[in-house]
Amino acid sequence: MTKNLNVCLYPMPIIWGDKSANLKLLEDACKEIHPATDLLIIPETFSTGFPAGMDKEEIRPMAERNTESTIDFLKHLAHTYNIAIAGSFIANSGGSLYNRAFFIEPSGEEYFADKRHLFTMAGENLNFSHGHDRMKIRYRGWNISMIICYDVRFPIWCRNVNNEYDLLIAVANWPKVRVDAWNKLLYARAIENEAYVIGVNCIGKDNGGFEYDGSSLAIDFKGKEISTKTSEDSPFLYATLSMDKLEKFREKFPAYKDADSFRLDNL
Repeated sequence: MTKNLNVCLYPMPIIWGDKSANLKLLEDACKEIHPATDLLIIPETFSTGFPAGMDKEEIRPMAERNTESTIDFLKHLAHTYNIAIAGSFIANSGGSLYNRAFFIEPSGEEYFADKRHLFTMAGENLNFSHGHDRMKIRYRGWNISMIICYDVRFPIWCRNVNNEYDLLIAVANWPKVRVDAWNKLLYARAIENEAYVIGVNCIGKDNGGFEYDGSSLAIDFKGKEISTKTSEDSPFLYATLSMDKLEKFREKFPAYKDADSFRLDNL
């Protein structure tokens, strides 16, 4: 039987534009999280913050390839603390920029997928290229998928066809002014897809003055919040995901069998 998955949510206080400081924050966090943690989830563009209002040439110095120092450092942390780490960073591939999700296992196994829906209201579509494939991960007996921020507004992109995933991860820089929508969308994605959904947002203020309150949630397949804190002053939230409970619910209430078929065009 697949064991429970212990997840730590870290609504990280991103220091905008300071990659070294953000990597140090993450390293310090890894030293403090519960030792039973299997998976640590951190926000979208964790190492730099979201580059709203900037043009491509201003953003380019923030970007890295998959083989450069940020991913190497994540691999080091994952191996050292025996955890998987999931988030996103600004990537450069062949001269094009991407908002790229990553999932790094303790073994060094790595998964990447680029944000599909670029946030036009902040000009992300003008500077970044959009992705074509949703991430598919097999980790410690769990099927996991991953989306980035604005993607969560689009239920067809998130659709869990024939229970292809057990956990959907959403990482974000979602401003406080619109955070109610973020919270409600996470619940909707969990209920409609009969899967665990975990959303991790950041804390802080970006270069445009937008504030982020760190709203982060772990929600079960019935739409119940299951994330908790070990203490009020802890920066971390924790959730234990049960495959046994998930499978029993899907067997008892197999709504997925009645889902409409569809095809994604224009990929």
